[in-house]
Amino acid sequence: MIWCTPSPRCEGALVTEHDWTPLQQAPGKIIAVHLSYASRAAQRGRVPAAPSYFLKPASSFAPSGTPVERPEGTELLAFEGEIALVIGSQARNIDRGEAWSYVAWVTAANDWGLYDLRSNDKGSNLRNKGRDGYTPLGPALIDARTVEPAALRVRSWRNGELVQEDTSEKLIFPFAQLLADLSQHLTLEPGDVILTGTPAGSSVALPGDVIEVEVDAPTAEGTPSTGRLVSPVTEGHGTFDPALGSLPTVNDTQREEAWGSREAAGLPPEEEPFQIGEELRAKLLEAPVAGLSQQLRKRGYLDVFIDGVHPATPGTKLVGVAKTLRFVPHREDLFRSHGGGYNAQKRAFDAVEPGEVIVIEARGERGTGTLGDILALRAIARGAAGVVTDGGVRDYATVAAMDLPVFSQGPHPSVLGRRHVPWDVDVTIACGGATVQPGDVIVGDDDGVIVIPPALVAEVVDAALHQEAEDAWIAAKVQAGEKVDGLFPLNAEWRARFDAEQGGTRP
Repeated sequence: MIWCTPSPRCEGALVTEHDWTPLQQAPGKIIAVHLSYASRAAQRGRVPAAPSYFLKPASSFAPSGTPVERPEGTELLAFEGEIALVIGSQARNIDRGEAWSYVAWVTAANDWGLYDLRSNDKGSNLRNKGRDGYTPLGPALIDARTVEPAALRVRSWRNGELVQEDTSEKLIFPFAQLLADLSQHLTLEPGDVILTGTPAGSSVALPGDVIEVEVDAPTAEGTPSTGRLVSPVTEGHGTFDPALGSLPTVNDTQREEAWGSREAAGLPPEEEPFQIGEELRAKLLEAPVAGLSQQLRKRGYLDVFIDGVHPATPGTKLVGVAKTLRFVPHREDLFRSHGGGYNAQKRAFDAVEPGEVIVIEARGERGTGTLGDILALRAIARGAAGVVTDGGVRDYATVAAMDLPVFSQGPHPSVLGRRHVPWDVDVTIACGGATVQPGDVIVGDDDGVIVIPPALVAEVVDAALHQEAEDAWIAAKVQAGEKVDGLFPLNAEWRARFDAEQGGTRP
């Protein structure tokens, strides 16, 4: 790209929409900010404490008008209109107060991303944002000396409709901070491009759509503008080879983030996740699994036991809400594509919330470990209520000594690649012969682990505790010499005596 001549700072040059020629050489570096606008942070529900970055390959650059391809078989190609800064002179360990003087030009950018390829490159964004043509820039440059850094505006249009609009005044991290921060870690060279993040309104584009982005300075003299950066969206052809690497995959979370909201993605409103309050938790900690099992059986639930699992430490009580992780049987090509990197197993342990139990589908295969001491430590750090797996556990003695309830088939020293491929999280699974859905209530003790549908848990635990009180009363009567006949189970006469002594009736 020939951004400007003759000097690195382009003194005396003013590139306009009319005399800026098509780019002939790509930038040396393209650095993008993950999250930088307050409006985008509010949309995502998180505000970063400090800026974070990723690199885009120079080969992703394209001039205005270049078609952007959505690969065949994918659905979540998202546009992100951004203000791009073009470095004019070498910057290393610069001060915030002088940072803007190292910027030669301002232009428009569209930081395209394919969310279908996002999960296995978490953080780096290489495959989903590094494809050819996924960083269009232009069409004109604004001389940075003629504008105030906090007075720039970025707007995006989809098929002529305005969908993004914000100003650099609303940045969480001002341009000067981004530039100074980057320069303390690496040298910024003339021609390098900094993509400064996108505001709210980023969404999905479909083949046939045309996305336009413009950056201007509405309060500056002459209202300098880049003109509209145009990106027609086309449908690609060809498929991905599963033997080479990760395949496109999407879920509703990715759809929501790509489109900008559940409503825009055509998804139903998200139900509030079930939470176990303190009063209910106290009851579940008191109620034995055997008693809960009995009450579920009375209500027709016969297949709610996670069979074959035992606590690593006898006497352990487990109460929490299920977060699910699924392993599939080992296959060499699938392990190459899904076993390494930021795989489903790591994502589950990184995302578990306080009070959740990670429930792992390992198909009853105890011939390999499904977690070890490092992941157990991560679960503790995240506040997990425990882990249940119908497979094995590595570093068994170390894990058993931790303050984390773990129920499993027992110890095994092997790693996943022997029998399993980590496949998916937050889906309905089968663990120890029981179906487990995210949000189900999990209770475990020395008798085993049981799965309770959230809608039944309050009713079942009250009934189980009442039954415990009744059984304790019966046991006391038997110890006092009463005959079992009519007392166990209670006949009408004994029932009346029990109710009278307890001062209430059954739930």
